[in-house]
Amino acid sequence: MAVRTGDSKLRSVYLVFDTLSETRGASVVSTRADQSGFPLIIGVGNACRSDDGVGIAVARRLRDAKAPARIIDASGEGAALMELWRPYSQVTLVDAVRSGGRPGRIVRIDATRQRVPSDFFHYSTHAFSVAEAVEMARALDVLPARLVIYGIEGADFSPGFRLTPAVNRAADEVARRLLDELFGDGAIGRESGDQRRTGESQCTNSL
Repeated sequence: MAVRTGDSKLRSVYLVFDTLSETRGASVVSTRADQSGFPLIIGVGNACRSDDGVGIAVARRLRDAKAPARIIDASGEGAALMELWRPYSQVTLVDAVRSGGRPGRIVRIDATRQRVPSDFFHYSTHAFSVAEAVEMARALDVLPARLVIYGIEGADFSPGFRLTPAVNRAADEVARRLLDELFGDGAIGRESGDQRRTGESQCTNSL
């Protein structure tokens, strides 16, 4: 279990959604990642805290697009992330950034080639952060063969279920990039209307 900034409620560390099963008409939710030849995509954040849910929103877009991958929602606690990605050789992580930059700004880091700045995920207050998890895995020589991190600059981290407009657009863009980067297909469906809710059904009893 983990706690994110400004949220005294404990929340589950991760859920695994098997989108490969969804393409066959069945939705499977598991609490355990399995070994496979498919990419792992981890959407990090708190869907109950507005832009902090952008990683989860990107994961949802990829599920909607039936991306052939294992897709996980995670709180962002570093030790849990290391355990999640351990069986996989190809891993992508998406999380919110709060560095004072322009809202909606997208940063891509190839963590297998570059060090992750210690303040990259400034919003997280976990004792063992995303950046520390990556660098610890590097020191132990247990990084995935490919680990890419996408950070999206957030604007509003207050309680709420919607992304701000710039962050919502960035979520669409990152989802498109991932479809193209991982699967060679940049097409992704868009919902009509205003900003998508990041997970209201999960938050009703937690705010």
